[in-house]
Amino acid sequence: MLQPPFRPSRHIAVSAVAKKRKPARQASAPASAGALSSVQSEVVGRIVSIARTERLDAGTKLIGSALAERIGVSRSPVNAALNYLVRRGLASHDANVGFTLSATQTELAALARELSEVSGDPLYLQIAHDRRERALPDSISETELMRRYGATRHEIRRVLARASGEGWIGRRLGHGWTFQPMIDSASAYEESYVFRATIEPMSLLSPWFRPDPEALADLRKEQEYIVNGGYAEMTPIELFEANRRFHETLAAWSGNRFILQSLERVDSLRRLIEYGMTSDRPARSKHAAQHLKILKAIEAGDAIGAATRMREHLEDARRDKVREVAATLG
Repeated sequence: MLQPPFRPSRHIAVSAVAKKRKPARQASAPASAGALSSVQSEVVGRIVSIARTERLDAGTKLIGSALAERIGVSRSPVNAALNYLVRRGLASHDANVGFTLSATQTELAALARELSEVSGDPLYLQIAHDRRERALPDSISETELMRRYGATRHEIRRVLARASGEGWIGRRLGHGWTFQPMIDSASAYEESYVFRATIEPMSLLSPWFRPDPEALADLRKEQEYIVNGGYAEMTPIELFEANRRFHETLAAWSGNRFILQSLERVDSLRRLIEYGMTSDRPARSKHAAQHLKILKAIEAGDAIGAATRMREHLEDARRDKVREVAATLG
């Protein structure tokens, strides 16, 4: 019998230590996120998001191995992220106890906003922006990119490797690089939703579909947080990543690697647009409520109901998001 690929659970066990809550204080002077690699910066954001979504109190123990499993990375970037929080005064470390959260929810919200302002790789984002605005030609060489952006060959190749992996640039036969189609207009964005509507509902009907109970509980907790007011205070990046996690986790449960890979590529292209969008906050709450109905159907073993709700959700989100993208791109 064909055995489907499954991803490990990304559940995290965080233990709350009963401590008297410290009074709110101002976060320490920013230690630039630029001191972190792009991966480490993303991990910091994910840890902050978990702490905010789960309303973790100061005094909660942060278990590195559990965080690494839940986020889906190795221990190294998690340790770097936790040490960054220690340097910021938002966590503490003891050789016997490990890492402990020190920050209040107010301080975590401030760090989330700060990270959203310096998110990602600036060179990568600039090249993506310039291509989307058609300021770059269809084909270009590494030397031309180095000259245009004042970057080293190593820096350019790092960006090109990432863009190639995401599918919006590829090597040209012989010499140079050629840009591939990307989401650069409202119509292209709408096409991405039409494509998703053809694969995501069907993924829930896959004969290999197996939901992970712990991961499902994590998804429910995050979506409930959004519905119950989180939509108004989360950054656009946090909202996008919560949405991406929901849809990609369900795609992974399908046991079909091609569905998951296709959705991951579309999400990589959507990220280039949505990180800079001013979110329609009430719509995000509505979409999260729809996510919860899909999870409820999955828990009940109602595959057809889940697929129907997914199709309805994607159609509703398509209408809302296309209007936003049109307003953003002009």
